[in-house]
Amino acid sequence: MCGIVGVIGKKNATEILIQGLEKLEYRGYDSAGIYVTSNQQQNYLIKSQGRIADLQSKIGKDVEGSIGIGHTRWATHGEPSERNAHPHTSGNDRFVLVHNGVIENFEEIKQEYLQNKQLLGETDTEIVVYLIEYFAEQGLETKEAFKKALSIIEGSYAFALIDSENPEVIYVAKNKSPLLIGLGKDFNVICSDAMAMLQETNRFLEIVDGEMVIVKADEIKIEDEKGNAVYRESYEAQLDLNDIEKGTYPYYMLKEINDQPTVMRRIVKEYTKQNGSVVIEPEIVEKIKASDRVYIIACGTSYNAGWVGKALIEKMAQIPVEVHLSSEFGYNMPLLSKNPFFIFLSQSGETADSRQVLVQTNRLGYPSLTLTNVAGSTLSREADYTLLLLAGPEIAVASTKAYTAQIAVLAIVAKAIGDASGNEQSEKFDIAHELSVIASIMETIIDEKATIDQLVTEYLSDTRNAFYIGRGVDYYVSMEASLKLKEISYIQAEGFAAGELKHGTIALIEKGTPVFGVITDKKTAAHTRGNLKEVESRGAHNFVISLASLSKESDQLVLPDVHSLLTPLVSVVPTQLIAYFATLQRGYDVDKPRNLAKSVTVE
Repeated sequence: MCGIVGVIGKKNATEILIQGLEKLEYRGYDSAGIYVTSNQQQNYLIKSQGRIADLQSKIGKDVEGSIGIGHTRWATHGEPSERNAHPHTSGNDRFVLVHNGVIENFEEIKQEYLQNKQLLGETDTEIVVYLIEYFAEQGLETKEAFKKALSIIEGSYAFALIDSENPEVIYVAKNKSPLLIGLGKDFNVICSDAMAMLQETNRFLEIVDGEMVIVKADEIKIEDEKGNAVYRESYEAQLDLNDIEKGTYPYYMLKEINDQPTVMRRIVKEYTKQNGSVVIEPEIVEKIKASDRVYIIACGTSYNAGWVGKALIEKMAQIPVEVHLSSEFGYNMPLLSKNPFFIFLSQSGETADSRQVLVQTNRLGYPSLTLTNVAGSTLSREADYTLLLLAGPEIAVASTKAYTAQIAVLAIVAKAIGDASGNEQSEKFDIAHELSVIASIMETIIDEKATIDQLVTEYLSDTRNAFYIGRGVDYYVSMEASLKLKEISYIQAEGFAAGELKHGTIALIEKGTPVFGVITDKKTAAHTRGNLKEVESRGAHNFVISLASLSKESDQLVLPDVHSLLTPLVSVVPTQLIAYFATLQRGYDVDKPRNLAKSVTVE
């Protein structure tokens, strides 16, 4: 959600900014812009609605300089337009600002300080840059004007500010929104995601909420809110440029679906020994084992993975589990058990809704574990413990491999606790073997792409809506499957518990309505087939995904059998491909669905 890049000390600032913005396209955006300047006071501000390619087409060969900032915007205040795109300038064009986040008191700031100012757009960011100008006009130096503005602002932000009268400094600050400083030789860079600047450096400095950073070509100064100097070691980003390229795949989503077998094998290698035992920090296991209830906090796809995690932990560890949407939990916290343990699921580790819950649970002194794909991310740093998903960079907005990685790592956590508790079912469960089997079966399913493509043509080519139904873990997979379909193909898809159809939802079934039934649980298979008959009799066009041992000749997709605890890892794969092909057939951008962002960094 929005992206920031900046560079100081390189002659080709324009090229670096554009390359960086291209690497951030996956985050979701509706407009983009750059500001480039140099010591010769040649200033260039170029903005465009639409894609980075639209911005590039407006940049002339004369646009160059040694310092610049760039931005991809996902609209929060004001419609997507060129005038609302970043960077924003102050009224006298002296100050230039890019911003990720949401300023909560922007209207109060406008009323108190800027009543006589004529703003060009409708964004909260423009109000901030005018506020900085206001304090500069009161006689404050740029750094102090920026600091004064920060003391007034309420909300989330990552800022990069340039004073065109002193184009040798970029002023940086953050609160709740991610931002990094990249370290180079005689140059430095700024980015909201390390991937944006990997072509320039692999060494980065984290910034903590409330800090201000003065970035020069040959110097970095970090100050806390009181102005005290802060010293922090840099770290090396464990990313490979090859990992963030599509390679021979037409879309990142297809690449990431294909990555899943490799991710399963990587998780097995990292978290299990050759004898099949699980390798997890003993303190994590003991803390969860000692709790009386586990609370899984997540959003979107991670929330759906959390429901599968609930089933795994309760069956193997015998500990009650609650799954909560972080956007709801943070402001409507339920009555908690006496000894809770919190697990946060987040692909990016920067999810703002989840982070505000973690801030509260930290304040209450409750132990926490983050499962994330990004080492050093905010949720990872601020939780007590972290387990990495090891999925590699996920670029497509629609999550695939991070979802299955979360389930696999949750299964490992559940087994570790179950083994430590002496649970017989857990001790008999050879998770290393079972995940290895699943990796091979995933490959088999993915090889059926052509068949799935044909089925999608038959079932989804002209439909407006669709339903996924299942029971137990099949219901949880149905929720994720419907989310995949709706978010990229724009088919109005919903996942329902099959047994609930008669309690209202069946009224929506019309002639030709596609209904996808997921059947992987022996206990409920017959019930779900009964529900499929009920919708079929009302005109539904049924599509059954089943395990081989539970299949019937008429089923459209039959999957190889796997261990009953891990069926979601295979049943979800065809639903990912269904969403992919439905989107392709409708001519939409698979990787960048409208209105959505990959990393949701505002509440």
